Amino acid sequence: MSDVVTRGEIPAEIRRSVLLWVGCIAGALEENEYRSKLQQAGFENIEIEQTRVYRVEDAGEFLTDQNIDVDAIAPQVEGKILSAFVRAVKPGD
Repeated sequence: MSDVVTRGEIPAEIRRSVLLWVGCIAGALEENEYRSKLQQAGFENIEIEQTRVYRVEDAGEFLTDQNIDVDAIAPQVEGKILSAFVRAVKPGD
């Protein structure tokens, strides 16, 4: 599947934004948490292959008009939000 995951902590101001939630960013799981949840569900051979890493410029674009101090927050998300292919196998019984 293709999903949005995070690498490290994401500021609470971003996670609280309804617009960003709808856009899959605020609700994205941190990549290690994603792996852990898949393992807990019985999946193996878990791979998270990044397909795009969002940079400060991208963050500035999606944070504009969100009542968020873009200059303060954007550098905190540099390289921490990424699109990825998530692959895993659930062995049969």
